[in-house]
Amino acid sequence: MRQPAVADRFYPGNPGELKQTVLDLLPKAAVEKKKAIGIVAPHAGYIYSGQMAGSTIGSTQIPETVIILGPNHHGKGANVAISTTPWQMPNGVVPSAIDTAEKLIASSPLFKKDELAHQFEHSLEVQIPFLQALQPDLNILPITVTRLSFTECEEVAGAISSTISESEGEILILASTDMSHYESRTAAAAKDKQALDKVLALDPEGLYRTVMNKQISMCGFIPVAITLQAALNLGATEAELIGYTDSGVVSGDTHRVVGYAGVIIS
Repeated sequence: MRQPAVADRFYPGNPGELKQTVLDLLPKAAVEKKKAIGIVAPHAGYIYSGQMAGSTIGSTQIPETVIILGPNHHGKGANVAISTTPWQMPNGVVPSAIDTAEKLIASSPLFKKDELAHQFEHSLEVQIPFLQALQPDLNILPITVTRLSFTECEEVAGAISSTISESEGEILILASTDMSHYESRTAAAAKDKQALDKVLALDPEGLYRTVMNKQISMCGFIPVAITLQAALNLGATEAELIGYTDSGVVSGDTHRVVGYAGVIIS
């Protein structure tokens, strides 16, 4: 059982408080939920990015199975690490989509079963309370990735899209990322626009090259590039920006911000 790593830090660890917090962060008005192939949502503490995450995930139809792709901030474990144990969360245990995991692992040697990579990683964990609130029968396929070449991104994306195509049920891909880190609001917004322009153009290689060449500190650009490529393989034709904000809106510090964006890919 994978235990929570950031409860009571990034989000409330008390079940009742967490449930209410998530409800407060989800869209208040009735929203027509979009059927998506993939979504991009931020993963900071809820006080900073929870509204953006809630707005994005809450505008999407959440199927029973969600592949969550996030960066490996700690650098432990495999480059492409799949967790296959159940995840204990404050509001209940979320089972792992083991059959889907096994298919991915069989499809490419890049995928490894690896719980160490997930032990302390927050980028996937913070998405789960939103998914739980919207899908009571949720099961997840958590995958962390570290630095991959774009060719390796294409291989991972190809395996994911093939597995989804062959699945009997619907599977959503959620890419977890924050945008620029610890730059002025002006600098962060300018850099993040360059990255988001590639996301909205459904250009995974363009995103990868832009982030690398412009040295944009977007921690989850590889998960997003993989998600974009997998979505294209599955017939995606549109990416919609739900919103963009930064930590300075809450902290008041506009000299060192972290950017947050929400995108729905369909």
